[in-house]
Amino acid sequence: MAGMWHCQVVTSASTAGAVRQGSLRELNLAVVLGRIAAADRPPSRAGLAAGTGLTRATVSAVVDDLIAGRLVAEAEPAPRTGAGRPARGLVLAADGPAGLGLEVNVDYLAACVVDLSGTVRHHLVRRADLRPVSPADALARLAALAVEARAAAVRDGLTLAGATLAVPGLVGDGGLVRLAPNLGWRDVDVPALLAGRPLVEPVDGVPPLVVENEANLAALGELYAGPAGPRSFLHITGEIGIGAGIVLDGALYRGARGWSGEIGHFPVQPQGRPCRCGGRGCLERYAGQEAILAAAGLPGAELPADTAATRLADLAGAGDRATLAALADAGVALGVAVAGVVNLLDLDTVVLGGGYAPLAPWLCPPVVAEISQRVLTAAWSPVTVRPAALGAQSAAVGGATSVVRRIVDRPVGWLTRGVTG
Repeated sequence: MAGMWHCQVVTSASTAGAVRQGSLRELNLAVVLGRIAAADRPPSRAGLAAGTGLTRATVSAVVDDLIAGRLVAEAEPAPRTGAGRPARGLVLAADGPAGLGLEVNVDYLAACVVDLSGTVRHHLVRRADLRPVSPADALARLAALAVEARAAAVRDGLTLAGATLAVPGLVGDGGLVRLAPNLGWRDVDVPALLAGRPLVEPVDGVPPLVVENEANLAALGELYAGPAGPRSFLHITGEIGIGAGIVLDGALYRGARGWSGEIGHFPVQPQGRPCRCGGRGCLERYAGQEAILAAAGLPGAELPADTAATRLADLAGAGDRATLAALADAGVALGVAVAGVVNLLDLDTVVLGGGYAPLAPWLCPPVVAEISQRVLTAAWSPVTVRPAALGAQSAAVGGATSVVRRIVDRPVGWLTRGVTG
């Protein structure tokens, strides 16, 4: 996906005198690869030299290193329009490093492989109710799925350079899941439980496994989906639980301890229904998947998140009154919570992801109505509410893409591991 990367380029002219030779090479590699990754059209060597301020000789040497390391490839030359040989553009390689995105959710496991260009190469899903399953058993199943994804990547000539695991809960330092209420997890040391299960190849500067909140990764997946989207937005993932990822000026806002975005436990009815978290009246109890199914007359339906959303969308599309009423009520509750966030952070875009994406035609109107009524600036600064580009797979895609972004930001770690073809 050309142009999907956003980078801030610093030319070597301002830093060459302050860095060692090795650091200068590292900087030049990152600058050139970042330019190639962010370009809307494949740039030539000459174009890179002009855009970065580096000499043509330096750019040529850096590009040769990137090509040898399977980070960059030469594009097919453009049709000749005049005399002389057309310059060959440069693109991110499709057969080099890749990222592995993993997800544990209440009723499914997922594994996703994304190559350096941001293209999803494989996406595997295994459906299972994980609430009665121990964390160790759930992670063992996930590791088995990761092995399948790794084998598929190897068949494509890709090398998995890192993994990011999405979990629907509060993630502390070192990958410790402090609380995942819908899974029943508390103080689960995920890296320890996955120790001894090599999922990826070691790469300097790329952690072998990062554990992150699934709503945060879903927001990153939306941010990475293309350069034309908003740089500040609220991404809400609606399945059995409800989480939010907050993106401000192109960066994920995690909060002081990394626990921002728990909008599912925003109280919309302070003395309302009891919640699994121990509170009352949480948004999740009024706009979560189980609440919507129950209100639509489908209580206890044993449907995975994506299937449940599709079923609800089919019923709503057919004009089922109970389903339409359930979605309208959920949209009102969701709008109350969203309006509070918009008032606080001054956001102009709200993205409905996960199981909310296929339900957006029915959820958006009541959400917009609540925003219009409750947000102080809505009269002259309307808020856009729209479905996510990636839908249910956004967390796994965001996790995998975060891995390859780290390689783009610091390619020397990949190049020094000895992989040259």
